[in-house]
Amino acid sequence: MFGFLKKQFVDVIEWLEKPGELAWRVPFEDREIQNGAQLTVREGQVAVFVNEGCVADFFESGLHTLNTANLPVLTNLMNWDKGFKSPFKSDVVFLSRKEQHGLKWGTAQPVTVRDAEFGALRIRAFGSYSFRVAQLEPFVSRVVGTLEGVSAASLEPQLRAAIQTALAAALGGSGIAFLDLAANQQALSDRIKVEVDKAFAQWGLECLTFYVESVSLPEDVQAHLDKGSSMRVLGDLAQYTRFQAAEAIEQAAGADGGVAGIGAGVAAATALGGAMSAGLGAVPAAPAQAEEDPIATIEKLHKLVTLGALSQQEFDAKKAELLSRIR
Repeated sequence: MFGFLKKQFVDVIEWLEKPGELAWRVPFEDREIQNGAQLTVREGQVAVFVNEGCVADFFESGLHTLNTANLPVLTNLMNWDKGFKSPFKSDVVFLSRKEQHGLKWGTAQPVTVRDAEFGALRIRAFGSYSFRVAQLEPFVSRVVGTLEGVSAASLEPQLRAAIQTALAAALGGSGIAFLDLAANQQALSDRIKVEVDKAFAQWGLECLTFYVESVSLPEDVQAHLDKGSSMRVLGDLAQYTRFQAAEAIEQAAGADGGVAGIGAGVAAATALGGAMSAGLGAVPAAPAQAEEDPIATIEKLHKLVTLGALSQQEFDAKKAELLSRIR
């Protein structure tokens, strides 16, 4: 009897949670809940009474007075008589039902999927998600257990592993080619979220939002893909050769060497175009049969004199040579 009187009775129970906290077990060592104690449950919280590892009762947000009238389950478990007013011993666990948002997920290792266009691909993906506690009993029994508290940070490694498994299942069965994933990113996010929800449900959690922000290939595969894109952008090799020749003429016009520099630039551009055509199996164009009109050539050279790319002496010498060809 003397030992019983030495115990401390708890008459106020509340939880001031911090960001990221999911559960907190009220410390009741050598203490018992006073009959008629005040239980304060704030908005977004729920208080769970646990007896011998099982959820006996729970209280939503509000101010509650604890007595045999509003604890019928505990009353039956502890064999209370209606007129018996005494302190009682029970585990009280506060849970936060608030959304835990701004969490990041990513693939620690590339996920191998079968792509509709490229075959087997190793894909990396990154994004964000949010969740909350939805089902009390599985969360208390499978996550909280006998722990003093649980935070979102302590669950993240386990949740990210579940997301990676869900990602592989969703990508493998989506049938969407990798090059089309960007246009279908929202649909992909929704598909993965369905799989994530199934995984989270076993712990009493609910995935509220799930976003795929980036999907990428390994660097070596991306490099080959970029090369293929570059060749498709180049298009017609004949057009590319003419472009290179124009670039060479412009550079030679601004450099020392006059007509000789221009001739070297044109020759280099022509050689480059021929090498590319030969490398890709293209048939080289037949050499021009007719020479350019000397009068037209003189006009072009005069423009170079105007631009300062050709001296007057060089122009006069070349003009005299061209005029001598006219009979």
